[in-house]
Amino acid sequence: MNSPIQPPRKLRKQYVNNTHPLIVLKFEDGHEIKVYQNTGKVFDAWAGETVKIMAVFDPTSSDWELVEARKADAFENAAE
Repeated sequence: MNSPIQPPRKLRKQYVNNTHPLIVLKFEDGHEIKVYQNTGKVFDAWAGETVKIMAVFDPTSSDWELVEARKADAFENAAE
């Protein structure tokens, strides 16, 4: 017997940027979320999805620094 394949779960997560002037969260599907210094954002991501955390020091430059690649499951859960 084969059990039906479960689709990935959507997770409600949050990220707080206290260290860089601008952080961009880059998702596997190509969309990006900007998080300015001393702020946070709540976002939805798929379980198991890899999110790249990119630091932007000069907004006019396309030179971004990879801070970390993190699985969506590892982000803090969003406050209810």
